[in-house]
Amino acid sequence: MVWKKRRSGKFNVAPKAERTWQGITYDSKKEMTYAKHLDLLQRGGEIISIERQVPYVFTINAVKICTYKLDFKVVYANGRTEYIDVKGVKTDVYNIKKKLLKAMYGIDIKEV
Repeated sequence: MVWKKRRSGKFNVAPKAERTWQGITYDSKKEMTYAKHLDLLQRGGEIISIERQVPYVFTINAVKICTYKLDFKVVYANGRTEYIDVKGVKTDVYNIKKKLLKAMYGIDIKEV
């Protein structure tokens, strides 16, 4: 009998302990690594503020369709704002929500 290694989930996410930093558990190790990068930039004065998991609700004709949670909203010292999503897998649902975010809020996502 051949045993296959059991997947940890749909996207093979690392264990919680491996993707937790400063008391915050991120959706992936990649997202945690990017958060560390942003934190360094903030400590260096290049970034004014970082918001995590910013929710955007998509409502049409007073009916809530869904919610999209953006990984990071970053405001730089020069006044520029970036909307960042750390992606490992671009699903069809993500692609639709990305288009809805652009159409309804005028936001372009920077994918990392």
